[in-house]
Formats: sequence, C-alpha cells, structure tokens
Amino acid sequence: MWDREVDVLVVGTGAAGMTAAIAAADSGAEVLIVESTAKWGGTTALSGGGLWMPTHPKMGGTDSVDKALTYMEAAIGDAGPASSPERRRAFVETVPEVYTFLEKHGVRWAVAKEYPDYYPDRPGGMTGRGIEAEPFDTRGLGEWFATFRGRDSIPAPLKTDDVWLLSRAWSTPAGFFRGARFVFRTIWGLISGKRLFGIGGALTANLMSALLAQRVEVLLSTPLTGLVREEDGSVSGAVVRTADGRENRIRARRGVILGGGGFAQNAEWRKEHHGVPGYSSAAEGDLGDPIRIAREIGADVALMDDAWWGASVPLGDGHHQFVLSERSMPFSIVVDPAGDRFTNESASYIDFGHALLGRESIPSWLILDVRHRRRYLFNAFLQGTKKLRAAGIVRSAGSIEELAADLGMEPARLRATVERFNGFARSGVDEDFGRGRTVYDNYYGDPTVKPNPNLGSIEKGPFTAVQLVPGDLGTKGGLLTDEVARVLDASGAVIPGLYAAGNTTASVMGRTYPGPGSTIAPAVVFGYLAGRDAAAKS
Repeated sequence: MWDREVDVLVVGTGAAGMTAAIAAADSGAEVLIVESTAKWGGTTALSGGGLWMPTHPKMGGTDSVDKALTYMEAAIGDAGPASSPERRRAFVETVPEVYTFLEKHGVRWAVAKEYPDYYPDRPGGMTGRGIEAEPFDTRGLGEWFATFRGRDSIPAPLKTDDVWLLSRAWSTPAGFFRGARFVFRTIWGLISGKRLFGIGGALTANLMSALLAQRVEVLLSTPLTGLVREEDGSVSGAVVRTADGRENRIRARRGVILGGGGFAQNAEWRKEHHGVPGYSSAAEGDLGDPIRIAREIGADVALMDDAWWGASVPLGDGHHQFVLSERSMPFSIVVDPAGDRFTNESASYIDFGHALLGRESIPSWLILDVRHRRRYLFNAFLQGTKKLRAAGIVRSAGSIEELAADLGMEPARLRATVERFNGFARSGVDEDFGRGRTVYDNYYGDPTVKPNPNLGSIEKGPFTAVQLVPGDLGTKGGLLTDEVARVLDASGAVIPGLYAAGNTTASVMGRTYPGPGSTIAPAVVFGYLAGRDAAAKS
C-alpha cells in the first residue's frame, strides 16, 4: 500500500515548509520535504526576506504581547476565523520562541531599526518590529546552490535598510553613505571569497543550511498529487509524483504539513477569485495545488478573493517588477486612466494595491517629474527602458499636455490634477489623501524636500509616465487553520494529521499588512507550530 514511510511529510521549500521541517526534525521526527519545482526556496527566496515579529528579543522589552495584539486589532479588525483572537495570540506569543529556535539553528538576525509598522499612528503601533537574516555565505550549500531559487533574485548582500536608503543614494547624505556601505560589504565578501546573499535569499539559504545539518531529505521536482484520508477522517499520508514520473504513496506517521505556497500564478483561479489574470512576483510553482488537493478531502478555505497586493510595472516578458519607494518619493503622482489621483501614493503596498484594483480600468500611471528620474532609484529601469518604451509601458513628453494626449487622457483634466497636487506640495499638506502624514509614509520619502518629504511638485520636464498594474507578492487566501496550524473542515473541525502554513493558508493578517514582513513571519511561526505539533504525535 505504501511506497515509503516517514514521520512527517512536508510539502514546499519556502519559509513555511522549511521551518516546519526544521522544527519537526529538531523534535526527533524523521522528515521528508517534497518540492514541486526544480528549484528550492519558493517565493520567500525572491522576496525582501523581512519578518514582522512583534515582541522579538532584540526589542529589549519595549514591546509586549498586549501591545502587539492591540495594534493587530486596530490594523486588521474583524477578518473572520483566519484572523481569530486565538490565532493572533498564538502568533505573537510564539515569536520569541521561534526567534531563539532559528538562532540556535544558525540564523543570525538583524533588526530593521528604522522600519515602522504600516499604521504607526494606530494604537499599539511602533517601529523596530521588523527583522531579517544577516547576509549569508552560500558556499556552505555545496551542490544545493545550483538549484537555489535565490539565484533568480539579487545575488548580493542586500539588507532591508539598504533598500530605502539606496533609493535616494544620489540625493541625500544618508543614502550615499548607505550606498557606500553596501558597496564595501559586497566588495569585502568578494575579497574574502564569500558568496553572500541577502534579503529573501539569506533567509532561505539559512534554512536550507539548517536542514542539511539535520540531514533532512529534500526531493525536488516532486509535486503533491493527492492526500490519503482514512475512514476515521484522519490524513495518513500523501501521493507525490517523483522526478521520473512515478506516483509514490508516502505514509506520514505523524502528519502531513502543506507549505507549498498560494495560487498567484494560476491565471484561471486569479480570474475567478480576483477578477484579474494576475501580475505577480511569486515563484512560478505558485499554482494552488496543495489548496485544491486539501479541498478535495473536505478542507475549508477563506480570503480567496485577496492577495498581498501592491503596484507592479509589467516588464513585457511576462514578469513584473514590484514598485515600492518609487511611488512614494516626491516629484511623482499616480493617476487613473482618466487622469485623476485616487489614493495616497505613499500608503502601504497592500492598501495601494487595493486602491488600484478599485479603479474601473487598468492600468494606472505613475507620473514623474525629471527630478524624480535624476534623484531616485527606479528598479524597473535598471535593465534599461528601451523595451519598456517599445511596449508602451514607459512614455515621456516635454509637457503635461503632450503626455496626457499620449496616454489617451484629456489634457486639461491631467493638468488640473497636477496643479492641485502642486499646491499641496507647496503647502506640505495633501488635503485629498494625506500623503506624507505618517512616519511610514516618510520612510520612503526624501528628508531634503521641504516642507513634506513625500510631496514634490510636478513641474519640470521632460515628464515620464510608467504603467502600473495591481501586482502582488503572492495570494493570501487558502486553507483555514487553527492556532497550531491544523487544517479545518467546513464544520470548523480539525482534520487529524493535516497541517498547513504560509500562503497555502488564509492569513492571520486578514485583509491588511500590519508591518514589514507580515507574509513571511506568520509562515515561519505557524510552520514552526505545525512541525512541533506533528512531531509530538505518537
């Protein structure tokens, strides 16, 4: 009946899956990980790698469980059972334990000291809850480096605090200093013979290193194709398709843990649940199969209509570049196809993404004064703009009226939008959408621009328009789970033997994004809880 037996079978090699496997193996369980694609690391390896971890030990007692829960209530509100009080409390209370546990397994943590919560003016909001892994020397991965998905991202020792300062490396002393530090860090790594990766690559490489130290077996190109459920309703194992095309039935004596991502790259599901084909930055294996397979045996789902939204620039080759600081820096505005502003350009990316989705038509346009082009880094332009211009994704003109005509807008309407915004830039107060009001807005601003670091007039040409679509970092709807990551059925009952974490699940963060790393942090925490609970089964 069974081709193989292990204690715990883990599906997926992102932050959720690898943390679950480390936790289970640390508890003495025999663990096997299967990954559907030929590369390991999942979407985590392509991400910024941050974790929003309230009450983590390096906060030095300035945070508390009650303060974090107060903030989560203020930021999230009522988002249904996925973000129940029990799950929120389990998340917050487990943070210090997970932090210390992964530190024991070799992860060196760094704090993004200047990165605020995304709603810092709400009760319980503060700065310093975001952490990340220090740049990691990937030479220790040996032959596993060849299949490392992090190689598809930035192969350099980049850190979170580098990102916001490097975006203004040419315009502020702090940005220039940070740029110099980054360059010296990179050069030092090369001189010392190290192969350093930062952000999401650092975290996933750290986790794989821990798995290798524990001698956990990882099988690539081995997708989940089914779950085995017994007459008593429990899940006793799974069916996977091996790299040679054989279907193998694997018994999991203590549990199956699903951490195989969401459905960001499943165009059919995206149209069904989101109304768009998807403009995602997630890994190509993010097709929703673990969610579908669990639903086939009775698992319940929630938040399927939502995602970790944000703005993206289509690159014309099927890929999309996520936009963060670019839309927040001064000398820029975002308008819809009619030429009207419709939201705070400096808002958190999920709020901005929801606003993009709320327009009657797509795309919107990020309009830049020439000073923005000269002073600030624009990630989508790093490979040049020739192809983007040829595809009509980037357009330029000498006047606002010419630009409006090229974009199919009424010139007088766009001119009126720009003039109204310029008045706000001069006064320092955005009377329409409050841009630049909070410390989070200001984080991606230019402190040399007065009186508001996020507001700069649009008056010096040539002017550039960049197409924006509602992109995402992955989907946030999926399987409903309880406070220890056990999968629930439609009646709210636990499906024994089945766990899930990460984007395979409906997020504890509900429909919003409380702070930097609100995707990866619960993936790690609930992955840890799943691994511990499964391993404890007899």
